Amino acid sequence: MKVWLIAPWTRVQDMVELARHAEALGFEGIMGADHAFVPQSMAPGYLYSDDGRPPIDGDMPYPDVWTTIAAMACATRRLKFSTAVYVLPLRNPIEVAKALANLAHISNDRVILGAGAGWMKEEFDVYGVDFQQRGKLLDESIEVMRKLWRGGYVAHDGPLYPFAPLQITPALERPVPVYIGGASKAALKRAARLGQGWIGAGNDIDEVPAILEQLAAYRADYGREAEPFETVIAVNQPQQIDKMKRLQAQGMTSAVFGVTDHTLPLADKLKAMDAFATGLMPQLA
Repeated sequence: MKVWLIAPWTRVQDMVELARHAEALGFEGIMGADHAFVPQSMAPGYLYSDDGRPPIDGDMPYPDVWTTIAAMACATRRLKFSTAVYVLPLRNPIEVAKALANLAHISNDRVILGAGAGWMKEEFDVYGVDFQQRGKLLDESIEVMRKLWRGGYVAHDGPLYPFAPLQITPALERPVPVYIGGASKAALKRAARLGQGWIGAGNDIDEVPAILEQLAAYRADYGREAEPFETVIAVNQPQQIDKMKRLQAQGMTSAVFGVTDHTLPLADKLKAMDAFATGLMPQLA
């Protein structure tokens, strides 16, 4: 089983060293988090806590994902990079396609788009984007980007992002893989229908078999069961090795180790990675 490092809320000046260390220890990749800003007040609409309140505030670092990935890519050779997750409906897909094409070339195809529909309505209000349309915006954005990555002049007649023939460069020989994040039924279906993978937001180990079973069923419904598919899942009890190996047999491809305390000095984060890499990671592999 592969292991990704998730490092949200890390100072931008620490990310390159974190990436170098992750590569040296054998991590598959590193993921950061995405929010352009944190509003002073938020309605309790977060899906992954008991009270609906998100575990973030304005003092927590949120480095820009694309410029940070570019810096990490130039400092490494093997490590992969993704986002957990990028709120794609807030952004123009032409600009995102261009940025990701650049990153694919810079990194030698080591970048993956981890995308989600978003949960923070305040973000959508500031951007002037209809929160109720976010699922449709996400779907059409992926379609637009995949068209543009092929190169040449392309047009799009979708209802949300129509445009006459245009071209972006650089084009790609292989489109950037898209992993869908989110635990809702709609997110799991979207991952099965459109994605090359799914990113979980954190699950108890006994919840994961049902999720994997549901993903497999949806992929079969869409005729995609024979295609490669990655599942990057932060399991809350990875030390239960027998259960983790059963999950791998069921289709879980990657576990996640997190350094998520934004107050922790870089040296302590590196020590935590060392301990995981010499202790639990070999058992998972």
